[in-house]
Amino acid sequence: MLKSIKSILVLFSTISITLLTAHASAYDRITGEVFASRSEVIAQNGMAATSQPLATQVALDVLKSGGNAIDAAIAANAMLGLVEPTGSGIGGDLFAIVWDAETKKLYGLNASGRSPKGLTRDYFAQKGLDKIPAFGPLPVSVPGAVDGWFMLNDRFGSKPMQELLAPSISYARNGFPVSEVIAYYFEMNQKRIGHYPGFEETFTIDGKTPKKGQIFKNPNLAATYEKLATGGRDAFYKGDIARTISGFMQSQNGLLSYQDLASHTSEWVDPVSTNYRGYDVWELPPNGQGIAALQILNIIELYDIESMQRDSAEFIHIFVEAKKLAFEDRAKFYADPDFNQIPVDWLISKEYAEKRQKLINPSESAKRVDAGKNEGDTIYLTVADSQGNMVSLIQSNYRGMGSGMIPTDLGFVLQNRGEMFSLDKNHFNSLEPGKRPFHTIIPAFVTRNNKPLMSFGVMGGGTQPQMHAQIIINMIDFGMNLQEAGDAPRILHTGSSSPEGDIMTDGGYISLESGFSAKTRRDLLLKGHTIKDVSGAFGGYQAIMLDAKNKVYYGASETRKDGQAAGY
Repeated sequence: MLKSIKSILVLFSTISITLLTAHASAYDRITGEVFASRSEVIAQNGMAATSQPLATQVALDVLKSGGNAIDAAIAANAMLGLVEPTGSGIGGDLFAIVWDAETKKLYGLNASGRSPKGLTRDYFAQKGLDKIPAFGPLPVSVPGAVDGWFMLNDRFGSKPMQELLAPSISYARNGFPVSEVIAYYFEMNQKRIGHYPGFEETFTIDGKTPKKGQIFKNPNLAATYEKLATGGRDAFYKGDIARTISGFMQSQNGLLSYQDLASHTSEWVDPVSTNYRGYDVWELPPNGQGIAALQILNIIELYDIESMQRDSAEFIHIFVEAKKLAFEDRAKFYADPDFNQIPVDWLISKEYAEKRQKLINPSESAKRVDAGKNEGDTIYLTVADSQGNMVSLIQSNYRGMGSGMIPTDLGFVLQNRGEMFSLDKNHFNSLEPGKRPFHTIIPAFVTRNNKPLMSFGVMGGGTQPQMHAQIIINMIDFGMNLQEAGDAPRILHTGSSSPEGDIMTDGGYISLESGFSAKTRRDLLLKGHTIKDVSGAFGGYQAIMLDAKNKVYYGASETRKDGQAAGY
């Protein structure tokens, strides 16, 4: 009886919120879906889509000056480390998928860092800790982004790094106006990590984080970028920057050492794919979570989604139950492949999907799932050039601005990805010295008939595989265009399996953006789902699609962020 009363209260709350906000997703456009925020951007010679307009403009400037998509992506990522340090920076890691027009192949780059070699599970046991802290020195792992830039540049770039870093150096010294959403996240991150050394000096103006429209400068980051421009990747991993990071971490009782930095290497990897209704969707293999999107799509493909209404309990229930199944495997298997035999081919196979799909009850929510986390701000960008090269790149510090560890006078925060290890010695993702943690950030790509079609990604921690799958479903099953697929109201399930080892048995909960009807919410409650309204957790999308027939690119950018798609 008590459970029924709670369900009724949740329903009334949901209906009220829906009635108040339903119109928020309607733009009264005369073409396309009413929830679309704008038309797609269309251009012939090049396209860039990033989460901040100044970064998009930097990418276009590189393309217009003769650089290729890889050059432009590196320059844009460096710029985002300045203008959007709330989700990115050279204290974090990087993953990329590159379509190389010359070889007509996809290449994957895993530029994620490893745990300190001096950090063991016993260390946490001695400290009386059963989990790795979210902030401070202990979750810090080696930052891989800079090595990723130089590996991309060495293999595919056409311009020197000095030229690619020059715009960011200029903006860092002269300043730039902070945009609205980023100003919000600046303030939120100050509450988390503002008490750590260096935050006030680096990221505030007169002790307060910059507000929308204020001019913000980061001369320390400019100096750091200049060292990279002249000294190369070794300036970061073996030079003065490495020594500064190591010395600072020792002063904070951290274990990240100079040797950990000096021994870092990134890795070229082969992207993996599944075919969804004639389209090959590509992700990177673990230690990232990309194959969860492929597992979800394999299960969804077994249903006639096109015949369903997107705003229906039938579709949302199937989607959420498929996500739960994929995320249980994510919790058990996804980890550093150097330390585990991960059955990637089996997990993304059609045969395995058919076995898993039989576990879905069409009328009842599954309750036995593992608890997980859905937190972490990230940047995603994509660039395409006139030669046909396309780059899908994602980069992050984790938990917004990362660990709070800001090495003296360097202008950036070190990531806290090490928090994502499990301390269970029997877990695939168990902490071990020199091991890469489970990673949430994932770039994606789509080909058709072995030709490039679409480069895309969605920022936002554990939301990413869910949103990757929804973008594909929106376009293929529901017939949306590139911009509409990102603007469409999103479905988020929270409380699934966790590679950190947490367990939960209540089925988690669904969050729906405004735009889904009260009837759909009610019908989901009747299937046993819990619904909770959340804000700002639905990710941030950027995408570029190639129209080979008309020889143009389409670009789309996220309305939930400060981003921009632009071409020429």
